[in-house]
Amino acid sequence: MDYRTYKMKTFAEKPEVRAEYEQLGPQYEAICAAIESRKAAGLTQKQLAEKMGTAQANISRFENGNSNPSLEFLQKMAACMGKTLHVSFE
Repeated sequence: MDYRTYKMKTFAEKPEVRAEYEQLGPQYEAICAAIESRKAAGLTQKQLAEKMGTAQANISRFENGNSNPSLEFLQKMAACMGKTLHVSFE
C-alpha cells in the first residue's frame, strides 16, 4: 500500500487523525516557506542563526516542527533572509 492510499484509508477510518493532520497544515506550510526562503538566500541553519543572534539548534527545532516560535522570532528570521513576514486570518 502506498502512502497516499494509507493516508486516505486512515482518514476514512479515524476522523480524529484527519482533523489533527488538517490542523497541522498551516504550521507545515510556514516551516516549508521558511526552509525554502533560507535555501534561496543561500544560508545554512548555522549562518541564519548567527545573523539572528541565536543558536543553530533553535533554527533546527523550528524547521523540524519541534518548537512554537514567537512572532518576534519569525519576523527576525524573515528580516535576516531579506524577506518580510506576512500573517493573515482568512
